[in-house]
Amino acid sequence: MAFQLPGSALVVLRSLARSGPMSPKEITSTTKLPPRTVSSAIKRLSRLRLLRRVPDLQDMRKCLYGPNLEVAKEMVTKYGSDSMVAVQLSLILAVR
Repeated sequence: MAFQLPGSALVVLRSLARSGPMSPKEITSTTKLPPRTVSSAIKRLSRLRLLRRVPDLQDMRKCLYGPNLEVAKEMVTKYGSDSMVAVQLSLILAVR
């Protein structure tokens, strides 16, 4: 695999791995990234299935995002430990 995740996506994924599911607004507050950057990171991570949507039980109109650690582990296994994305994901998985 010849791609790597942008730094903003790694920051978002690492924050979710540490803190658990959060709303985009909470992610923005926690990471200090601009809302547009968080939105872009969520879209990219969702396309790669590295995020999962979780219903917000306090407000069913909203959703929370959490890390999909199973997919992350599969990617590390599939692409080997020497690929850039596997190294990035391995560092995030170590946080957990």
